[in-house]
Amino acid sequence: MKIVLTGGGTGGHIFPALAFIRECKKEYPDAEFLYIGTSKGLEADLVPREGIAFEAIEITGFKRSLSLENFKTIARFFKGTKRSKEILRRFNPDCVIGTGGYVCGPVVYAASKLKIPTIIHEQNSVAGLTNKFLSRYVDKIAICFEEVSDSFPSEKIVFTGNPRASEVVNIETTNALEAYQLDSAKPTVLAFGGSRGARPLNEAVWNILPEWKDKDYQLLYVTGNVHYEKIKEELKTLNLSGNISVVPFVYNMPEVLNEVELVISRAGATTIAELTSLGVPSILIPSPYVTANHQEKNARSLEKSGASVVITESELEQTDLMAQIDAIMTDKATLDEMAFHAGELGVPDAAKRLVDLALSLTKA
Repeated sequence: MKIVLTGGGTGGHIFPALAFIRECKKEYPDAEFLYIGTSKGLEADLVPREGIAFEAIEITGFKRSLSLENFKTIARFFKGTKRSKEILRRFNPDCVIGTGGYVCGPVVYAASKLKIPTIIHEQNSVAGLTNKFLSRYVDKIAICFEEVSDSFPSEKIVFTGNPRASEVVNIETTNALEAYQLDSAKPTVLAFGGSRGARPLNEAVWNILPEWKDKDYQLLYVTGNVHYEKIKEELKTLNLSGNISVVPFVYNMPEVLNEVELVISRAGATTIAELTSLGVPSILIPSPYVTANHQEKNARSLEKSGASVVITESELEQTDLMAQIDAIMTDKATLDEMAFHAGELGVPDAAKRLVDLALSLTKA
C-alpha cells in the first residue's frame, strides 16, 4: 500500500498526518508513504525528521481582501497542480490524504483529476477555505466536529476524530511531573499557550500566581519560549510557594497530560483532541486571531457538552480566573462531571478510523 499525505502551515495540520502514518505502520509495516508540502512550511522540518520521504511544491494562500497577490496565487496553484501530477504519477499512490492548509489544494486536486482515491481531514468545527474548495472533488471527508457537517456534502462525510488523539492514550505514566519539581501525587493544573506562548493567557496566569500560596493543588505554568526569560526575571520579585513550576516548554506533553486534573489553554484542534481523548477538564481561552474565529467555536462545542469553561480574551480582564479554577479544583463532583463529559467527546481510536477509511478506498 502506498499513500501520499499533504498538509502544512501549522502543526495542527501536520501532526494528524504524522499520527496517521505511525498508526498505519503498526498495521501495515510494508506501507510506503510520501509527504508533499512546501519548502518554507513547518512540514519541511518535521516530516524528514520522522524519516518520511518529502517532496515540495510552491504554493501560497489566498488573501481575504482584494489583492494582486491573489492572481499570483492562482498561477502558483496551476503550477503546483502540474508539479503534483508529476510527483503522483511517479509515486503511483493508492490513496491521497489532505490534512489541511493551502498546500493541500493543488495536491489533492491533482490526485482527483488522476482518479486516485482522495480524502480530506477537517480538524476544526469551522471548515477551512481549502477544504471547502476540495470537498467537491474528493471521495471522502473525515471530520472531528459534527458542527462542521453543514459545510460538506453529507454523502461524503465520515466522523473519524483527530488522529493526534490516539497518541496521548495508553501511555505509561512515570511520574512525569517530577521532572518539573512537582509532586506527581498532588492535584495539578497545567497552563500553556502553545510553543511560542499566548501573551493574554500568560498575563492572566501571571496575575494570579501569588494566590496559589495556600492552595492544595499545584500549577505547571508553561510560558512559551518567547516569554520565558522576561517572566523568569519577574518571578524574582514574587515570593512564590513551592507548588508552582514555571518552564518555557514541555517536550513530553502526552505524559504530562495524563497526570493533570485541569488544563488552561487555547482551543486549537490538536489540544482539544488530546483533552477529550483523555477526559481532561479545561478552561479554554480561544485565540481570536484565527480564521473564522474557529478556536472559539471549537471551545464552545466543549462548553456546550459540559467539558469546559470558555473565557474569551475580551472577558479575561473582568474574569476572576483564580475563582474559576477554585470552583473546579475544590469541587470533586464538578471535576468528575467535566472529566466525564470531556471523555464522551473523545475519539481515542481516531487514527485507526482514518487508516480504515483510507484502506476502504484503496480496496474499492
